[in-house]
Amino acid sequence: MTRQQTNNNSINQPKRLSVQVTLSGLSFLIASQEGDVLFFTEERYGNNLTPEELLIQLRQCIKNQEALQSQFESVTVVYTTSNYSLVPTSLFDENKASEYLKFNTKILSNDYISYDEIHGLQAVVVYVPFVNINNFLFEQYGSFAYYHSSTLLTQKFVGLEKHTQGAKVYLHVLKDQVDCVVVNHGKLILCNSYGYKTAEDFLYYTLFAFEQLRLNPDSIPVILCGDIHSKSDLYEILYAYVRNVSFLENSFPAFASEESQEHYLLKSML
Repeated sequence: MTRQQTNNNSINQPKRLSVQVTLSGLSFLIASQEGDVLFFTEERYGNNLTPEELLIQLRQCIKNQEALQSQFESVTVVYTTSNYSLVPTSLFDENKASEYLKFNTKILSNDYISYDEIHGLQAVVVYVPFVNINNFLFEQYGSFAYYHSSTLLTQKFVGLEKHTQGAKVYLHVLKDQVDCVVVNHGKLILCNSYGYKTAEDFLYYTLFAFEQLRLNPDSIPVILCGDIHSKSDLYEILYAYVRNVSFLENSFPAFASEESQEHYLLKSML
C-alpha cells in the first residue's frame, strides 16, 4: 500500500529528508528548514521482508519518486526494529557491544553493531542497523545521521515528563509492534518493544508491563501515539482494561487530524 502527500509550492527550497525503515515498510518525509512538510510518502508491505528484499524496495521507491532524487541539506534515518537493548552508560563497553544483544536477539557473525547515546539519560541503545541500507543511502545522498527509534522515543517522552510527578506509560504503536516507555518522576523506568499479531496480544503485553512494574491500570495515565486511533480494535480493548487513556497532543498541523499520530517519529523531527 502506498500513500503520498506533496506541497508543490515549496519543493524547490532547501530541505531535509527523514526516512523511517522497518522490515514491514518504508516512510519518507521531506521538510523545509523551517519544519514545513513538503513531501511525504509511505510503503507498507503485507509481511516482514529481509534486509535484502527491503533494499530492493528502497531502490524502487527512490527511482519512482522524483522528490526523493533531490539533494538535501541533511538526511536522517530511523531504524524501527525490535533488535536492540538499553544499557546504562556506566555498564557499557563499546568493545563488547554485541554482548548486550546476544541474549535477546539473533546475532550473525558479520552483523555490524551500532549504538546511540541517549543524552541526559545516562543510557545507551545498542542495535543492529542494516548495513546494506546504509551503504546504499550513502551512495545516494552522501553522509547522513541514523538512530534507533527507541533513542528518539525515550528522549522525547522523558523530556515531556522531566518536571512531573508520578508514573506515565507511553505506547508508540506500529502495525505489528508496540514500543512501551515508562517514566516515573521524570526518570526512565522501562523501554521495551513487543511484537503483536492481534489486539489481544497488544493488550497482554501492555498489562504485562503494568504487572511487572506494579502499576495500577485503573489510575496510571497511558499516552498513545503512532498507528492507533479511537475507533481501532487496539484502542477499544485497551480502554476496557486501562481506564486513563489519552492520545499524545497533536503537534503536526500539516497532517490530517485522523492521521496526526501515524509516523510519529518522522513528524517529531520536524
